[in-house]
Amino acid sequence: MKNKKFITLGFASVSVALILFFSANLLASSKDSRENDIKKETTRLEALAKFTKVIGIVEQYNVDDITIEELINKALGGMMNNLDAHSNYLKTKDFKNLKVQTDGEFGGLGITVGMRDGALTIIAPIEGTPADKAGLKSGDIILKINDESTLSMTIDDAVSIMRGKIGEPIDITIVRKGEANPLKITIVRGIITIESVYAKTIGDDIQYVRVTSFDKKVVDDVAAAIKKREASTKGIVLDLRNNPGGLLDQAVGLVDLFVDEGDIVSQKGRKKSDDEVYTAKSSNTITDVPLVVLVNGGSASASEIVSGALQDHRRGVIIGQNTFGKGSVQVILPITDKEAIKLTIARYYLPSGRTIQAIGVKPDIDVLPGEVKTNKNEYALKEADLKKHLKEELKKVDGEKKEEILKKDSKRIITQEMMNKDIQLKEAVDIMKALIIVKG
Repeated sequence: MKNKKFITLGFASVSVALILFFSANLLASSKDSRENDIKKETTRLEALAKFTKVIGIVEQYNVDDITIEELINKALGGMMNNLDAHSNYLKTKDFKNLKVQTDGEFGGLGITVGMRDGALTIIAPIEGTPADKAGLKSGDIILKINDESTLSMTIDDAVSIMRGKIGEPIDITIVRKGEANPLKITIVRGIITIESVYAKTIGDDIQYVRVTSFDKKVVDDVAAAIKKREASTKGIVLDLRNNPGGLLDQAVGLVDLFVDEGDIVSQKGRKKSDDEVYTAKSSNTITDVPLVVLVNGGSASASEIVSGALQDHRRGVIIGQNTFGKGSVQVILPITDKEAIKLTIARYYLPSGRTIQAIGVKPDIDVLPGEVKTNKNEYALKEADLKKHLKEELKKVDGEKKEEILKKDSKRIITQEMMNKDIQLKEAVDIMKALIIVKG
């Protein structure tokens, strides 16, 4: 009994010692934590005091009479611009312009721009817009807008200047790779409306789907186009060239049409609350036919998520040129009802874990843009002349209606002649034909 008491007392004394030990550690840890918090808060207050002091000195002694509001706006603008190329302070005018752009129709040139190595660079011209018709290309560096240099200009400032009244001309001076001197191009502003998705057929069994940007209807429009020709389609060419991106959910949804399981993309930020993983669902998948994806240096953001995810899942063959390399997540955070900040909160990562930011997506097969060189002979010319003559005769017999039908159908068909003018597309179609044969 005596021994049992000692044993019990022994356990009790060990328990008390352990409690005291852990309590001491917790108190020490709690003390260290409090000290760190106090230190951080002191540093924060000192930094804010320094900022306030500088504002006061500039307001009092600067040669120009600048209001406190102007000084704060300049300070906010400088702070946001120095975080990264895509973060900005949106003043009243900038915030309003952003809302106008989100509505999907606005007056401007029709180009998407970004910062690359500190230079204002064209990511892509939007197909069919004044900029596209004027000949601006992905990768062109904008040196001047009218007579104003872009060297110290933010993206939002540049966009604001390029927008204006419809029908007004604007001069854009660009530096283009391969050109000895800068090029000055005059463009007339127009209403920018974007047709994000259109589909055509190549031969009897290949469908061509072009996505020009990721607006809120992309997934529905692509799904509708695929289902419309589902019975006759043996392969799909998805063209994402010069697509500057758009809505993340639409990029995820587009991949989900072709992939039935696994991760599509993840985003990781400084805080765990900013982390998110988007996965494919078999219920959303609508086709398993072979897929070829076209990309180039103008394919950015959402386009890179789509092409990169399909590449990681080995779901499609990626053809063309290395993509732009924009893999960061921005959010618009209002600070008043008229002002906001655009802040980078996370970066995108593809299913394999690789990043898009500043690297882009490398295609499986590199193909430079250009035309296919063809050798025409006398017989081909004579045959073409004969067909032209017969069409004229057909018009006399059947009237204008037949010609209108032919023109209407040609808008939905990609001919061999069209492919010969686009070597990247021709290569995609040739590979697709091989994939169809392999699949049987």
